[in-house]
Amino acid sequence: MGKADVLAAKAEKLLIPVTEEYGVTVYDVEYVTENGEKYLRAYIDKEGGVTIDDCEAVSRAFEAKLDESGLIEEQYILEVSSPGLGRTLSKDRHLSQSVGEEVEISFYKPQVIGGTEEKPVKGKQTVGILKAFDKDTVTITDPETELDAVWNRSDISVIKLTFDL
Repeated sequence: MGKADVLAAKAEKLLIPVTEEYGVTVYDVEYVTENGEKYLRAYIDKEGGVTIDDCEAVSRAFEAKLDESGLIEEQYILEVSSPGLGRTLSKDRHLSQSVGEEVEISFYKPQVIGGTEEKPVKGKQTVGILKAFDKDTVTITDPETELDAVWNRSDISVIKLTFDL
């Protein structure tokens, strides 16, 4: 676990009591560098979705906790938001909550995702219903054929919920 992951985990522990106070839950916390800027991003959620008021209230209270704790000494930008409809499923708890939902999987490199043995179809993305997962694999069901596909988690770059507008 790198420094950024350790910092994000510590920040999440500070965030949990804040979210409980405001009736929301922690979806994820990440500490990243983008274009030379440090960002602490906290994603919150609740049944029915979070509002801008939820984000603002949690942001103010979380910022005060962070300042009080001295956890992050360098300059950073705090962002508190919803994980969105097409949320990334980066942790096992996210996958657990999403079993039975339609997901889009992106791979690091093209995979055989269909076709026949003689004429395989390769691609870097596939869509299906999340059926199961373990520490090494993710299983999705093709909604049209009802066939299961098992993918190695080490080959997967991103798993996201799909959504219709």
